[in-house]
Amino acid sequence: MIKLTSILSFVIVMSAFLSNAQTTDAIPLDSGLIQLSGVVVSEETLSELPYTTVLDHTSHRGVFCDFYGYFTMVVYPGDTLLFSAYGHKTSNYIVPDTLENNFYSIIHVMEVDTIDLPNIEVFPWPSREDFARAFVNMNPYDDAIRRAQRQLSGESLAFAAARLDIDGSLAYGSVQSQYQTQLYTNNQLPANNLLNPYAWSKLIKDWKEGKLSKQ
Repeated sequence: MIKLTSILSFVIVMSAFLSNAQTTDAIPLDSGLIQLSGVVVSEETLSELPYTTVLDHTSHRGVFCDFYGYFTMVVYPGDTLLFSAYGHKTSNYIVPDTLENNFYSIIHVMEVDTIDLPNIEVFPWPSREDFARAFVNMNPYDDAIRRAQRQLSGESLAFAAARLDIDGSLAYGSVQSQYQTQLYTNNQLPANNLLNPYAWSKLIKDWKEGKLSKQ
C-alpha cells in the first residue's frame, strides 16, 4: 500500500513537471542548444534521489539535483551525461540528436549499488609487546562483574540519582499530591501541622524514647 501511494504521488508530480517543462521555450530554435530537465529516481522505490550529481562529460559542466531530485541544464544533442548518487551505480545518458524542439524532459532511473567493505580485524592492543605489558600489569580481581557491582552499589546509585532531574513519575505524583491537597482543603485554610495535637504528641513521644537523637 505504501509503495502504491508513493508511485501514484510520483506520477502526479511527474505529470505536472512534464506539462510545465513543455511550456518553456527560452532558447532560440536555431542555436542548437537544448534545455534538458529531468528527475532522478531510484529503481526500487521510485523515490526521488536528492542532490544527485549530473555531469556533462562532453562539455565538462555539471549540476546538482535539488531535494526533490529535479535538475535542469543546457546541453547539445549527442552529449553524454553521467549520473552519480551515493548508494547507486553510476550511469550515463546520451542526449538524443533527433530532437525537433529545444527542450526535453527525462526520468532517469538509477540502480541500487551494494557496497562490500573489506574485512577488518580489530585487536585490543597494537602489538604483542603491549599485550604482554598489559597482561603483566593487569589486576585480575578488577573484572567486569566487580566493576558492575561497584556501579550498582547503593552509594553509586544514590549519587547518580542525586544528579538527575525529576522524572515523569515523580512529577506526576507531585502534581497529583498538590491537586488532592487542594480538593481536601477546598474553601478552607491549608492544614498546618503546628496546630495538630497528634503530631505534637508523636514528637514528644519520640523525644522521650530517644528516637530523635538516633536520627
